[in-house]
Amino acid sequence: MPVDLLWNSPSDPIATLVLAHGAGAAMDSGWMNDFAALLEARRIRVARFEFDYMAARRTGSRKPAPKAERVLDEYREAVEAVGGPVYIGGKSYGGRVASLVADDLHDTGAVEGLVCLGYPFHPPGAPEKLRTAHLVGLRVPTLICQGTRDPFGTRDEVAGYGLPEGIRFCWLEDGEHEFRPRTAISGFTHREHLASAADATARWLSRAR
Repeated sequence: MPVDLLWNSPSDPIATLVLAHGAGAAMDSGWMNDFAALLEARRIRVARFEFDYMAARRTGSRKPAPKAERVLDEYREAVEAVGGPVYIGGKSYGGRVASLVADDLHDTGAVEGLVCLGYPFHPPGAPEKLRTAHLVGLRVPTLICQGTRDPFGTRDEVAGYGLPEGIRFCWLEDGEHEFRPRTAISGFTHREHLASAADATARWLSRAR
């Protein structure tokens, strides 16, 4: 089955980012639309796609997200459809899937780097159920944009994971999983945090080349 791609294409792109959605929101959700548009404005060409379980919802079949390991080939097919070399990443679940294929695709020259937007280090309320084993040995250049109070992994929690120096972070003060802060406490708005994450992503992509 051909991969259905949704494009944001600036006239003079500096890099291409293949971007996957989170577990419960489609590739054209409000968050994904907003972030892809912010990246496009910063000269990043964005190719979005959906995993099969999410695409099936458009025909009335609602399924929960499968384990990340079960959709790795779907991510590989999306990269092949876009053509490389590209950067890969995603929001939450999508970023986790990308992180599981990143090293292999980097070794073949298909992928130049990885961008995770709100990485799900553990399920909310279950900090002992870590999803970090593969990150400790990750070789591909990586950027993770994360809210400091993300229930899937706060800044204080992540500091104790022993992650390699090759993983760079953009921390968004008081942001939760969608990067939304409590404005009265932090002084930042959600839009400002989205823009900051897009700025960090664009800068990182331009320097990682």
